[in-house]
Amino acid sequence: MALLSPPATAPTRAPARTGSPLATRLTARTSSTPGRLTVLMVVLAALAIAAGLAAVIGVVQRSSHVHSVIDRTGPLTVDAQELYRSLSDADAIAANAFLSNGQEPAALRTRYDNDIAAASAALTSATAADPGQPAVQEISAQLPVYAGLVETARTYNRLNLPVGAAYLREASALMRDQLLTAAKRLYDAETTRFDSDADAAAGFPWLAIALSVLALAGLGYAQVTLTRRTNRLFNLGLVGATAMGLAALIWLGSSWLGARGELASAQRDGSAQEQVLARARIDALQARADEALTLVARGNGASFDTDYGTMLTDLVGKNGDSGLLHQAGAAATDPTVRTAVNAAISSAKDWRTTHQKADDANKNSEYTRAVTLTIGDDPASSASSFNHLDQQLAAGIAATSATLDRHARSAAGALAAAPIGLAVLTVLLLVGMVAGLQQRIAEYR
Repeated sequence: MALLSPPATAPTRAPARTGSPLATRLTARTSSTPGRLTVLMVVLAALAIAAGLAAVIGVVQRSSHVHSVIDRTGPLTVDAQELYRSLSDADAIAANAFLSNGQEPAALRTRYDNDIAAASAALTSATAADPGQPAVQEISAQLPVYAGLVETARTYNRLNLPVGAAYLREASALMRDQLLTAAKRLYDAETTRFDSDADAAAGFPWLAIALSVLALAGLGYAQVTLTRRTNRLFNLGLVGATAMGLAALIWLGSSWLGARGELASAQRDGSAQEQVLARARIDALQARADEALTLVARGNGASFDTDYGTMLTDLVGKNGDSGLLHQAGAAATDPTVRTAVNAAISSAKDWRTTHQKADDANKNSEYTRAVTLTIGDDPASSASSFNHLDQQLAAGIAATSATLDRHARSAAGALAAAPIGLAVLTVLLLVGMVAGLQQRIAEYR
């Protein structure tokens, strides 16, 4: 019987898939010796460019942070410190002037006016740098209120009306509870920014170092590979490229070490000591205001006298052998600062002794003698001891500030030429590497 269906045919095999012509040509080229050398050259060039860019950008960023320390966060920290100091001094001077029986000394009036002007100038700088800072806005709003209360107190004091003392206490409360609190927040914020800039400038260049080491390792591998294939010990182009890479790595490391060392000195010998001295000066100013307000209150100033004792303890300890001033003296690395701190400690001890005499006189109803001991011109008065203390602290702060600025500028100098130098060395590395490998590749054509 004939088959009605066609016979089954054997299945046909699908043609084998082949890659695209471009992929085939690339595979063929890269499998050859010149192709592998070309790939190696491209990889090394990419590593060298990445290392060079990371190094240059990293140095530029660190240099920017150093210049911020010099030109922005450093000066702003000084302005914030000056604002805090001027406000504290204004409060102390206003209280001391009030004790002059209505005849306010011209020198005290001038110093108060200078303090308000200095505070306004520092506030203007802070506002220009960060107008949205809440502390700046609060001080801007409350400073005119404080000045108005002080003027009212002065007016009543000239008329010998006791209500003037109430206005002065209200002004001092506003200063301490709001103005100085806001000024402290501003100072802390600017100090934090300063430390952040200094830390960023001193940061280790991890990426640039890692890429540079990889590029040098790649150059070493390329030289070993060529030596095995060509039996030639040295390839001048690759040797030159390696030398440029080592020079760039050494330059990067030395510039970082130089900047880091200078910034560490700036913080240790400058900003850290300056902050302790600034805190000591503010405590002294607050203690001076407390001393005067104790007498202004006429028997109702126990809280001010207690606060005075707290401030003096913070300065030199209960027995005169600890506190902020001794801390500053132990940390001082500059003989000028150490001398100023030692003189300040001596003045603080004299001040405490004189204050105790004034306090005893006040408690024994010798009010006039207490006032004379507190604000008199005698070298043994509290005013003389405080003024000497304040002058020595100001000298110490000026010296540490100059040290900070000097080291910061040296750090900037350590980084100054690095971006251009590293860029030039990277270009020379690329030229040497391409020349060395291209010479070997050409031998296969």
